[in-house]
Amino acid sequence: MQRSLKWLAVATTIGMILVLLGGALVTKTESGMGCGRSWPLCNGEFVPTEITPELVIELAHRLVSGALGLMVLVLSIWTWKVIGHIRETKFLSFLSFFFLLLQGLIGAAAVIWEQSDFILALHFGISLISFAAVFLLTLLIFEIDKKFDADKLIIDKRMSFHIISISIYSYFVIYTGALVRHTKSSLVCRDWPLCINDSPALPTNLFEWVQMGHRAAAGLIFIWIGYVTYIAVKRYRQQKVLYWGWISAFTLVTLQVLSGALVIFTQLNLFIALMHALFITCLFGVLSYFLFLLSRSRKKQ
Repeated sequence: MQRSLKWLAVATTIGMILVLLGGALVTKTESGMGCGRSWPLCNGEFVPTEITPELVIELAHRLVSGALGLMVLVLSIWTWKVIGHIRETKFLSFLSFFFLLLQGLIGAAAVIWEQSDFILALHFGISLISFAAVFLLTLLIFEIDKKFDADKLIIDKRMSFHIISISIYSYFVIYTGALVRHTKSSLVCRDWPLCINDSPALPTNLFEWVQMGHRAAAGLIFIWIGYVTYIAVKRYRQQKVLYWGWISAFTLVTLQVLSGALVIFTQLNLFIALMHALFITCLFGVLSYFLFLLSRSRKKQ
């Protein structure tokens, strides 16, 4: 495998994480209108004359996203040519560029035409699909599956059910988290894990429902992944890729829950909030790899 292709794959994967974090930063700092209702230019100018912090954040996100679009396109074409004989390569190459392009168009539409919070919340999830495709392409390039003897992996029906169900459900959790950001519901509940710990009650408005709905969804996935990790530790100790994969998933979901609580206790500290987005991004990457392994396991059965 060409060393330059490996470097490009790693750089593109890291770049995709930066794009996701940049999108979260734009939302959390309310910089979405930093360039006004103008795209791709800022306030209709090639070189902005009136510089504001919001403009810098929004413009930087656009520039990084644009550069990553070119990198993903090059990576997709290059992997298609070099490892196109591997079954998943062409599909992942198409997926990575298509969804990155789609998230760019949705971002542009959000600037030019006002969109509802429920539509804007899809933006992060669409970017995650592109990230997952790039991440899996990188693993293919580095032949990680061979290093973990993944070609010998047989996944039973129960584990298959959990992998598929948790992966689908995680996307719902991600959407609810994005909805919390876009509806500005992050600090609507002053306590954790309940909205008001000294007076447990049902939410009383839309913002509390959004916040508590996300907490409930996150709590369920934490318990679910914990249970499957217990199964993996107990029954899949010899299948290293599943054993360590689920331990990694449980570690990430634990960090996700803890950082979510710290967001409340620190009154939306920006670093903590971005770590919250980073942990769910990495978790989604692990779950995507499980789906990849599952597709190969079923092929052999």
